[in-house]
Amino acid sequence: MRAPRKATWERIYATVRKIPHGRVATYGQVARLTGQCTARMVGYAMAGLEADTDVPWHRVINAKGEISPRAGMGAEHQRQRLLEEGVRFNEQGRIDFGRYGLFPVSRSDAARQL
Repeated sequence: MRAPRKATWERIYATVRKIPHGRVATYGQVARLTGQCTARMVGYAMAGLEADTDVPWHRVINAKGEISPRAGMGAEHQRQRLLEEGVRFNEQGRIDFGRYGLFPVSRSDAARQL
């Protein structure tokens, strides 16, 4: 991995480690908190994690309040980990940002990230 990308990913991981148990943040929120990166970069950083990581990657979801598709059983594993932390999903498989979000997500935030 190139040094600049590694440094950015480490900053992203440090931000994600600050998301409390039972809370979620969007890729875009993590990017804004980290600074000098995009939601897509956050997604790549999460995908680049090793299986035994201490980074709570499962707390990062998309702006619609949903788990983004993952290879294999990744999405189901993420859902299970969130359920174990007390995060609940509605009938459409979405998480209520007002209840579980680190920050509220406005409609304009969600629209920008689609």
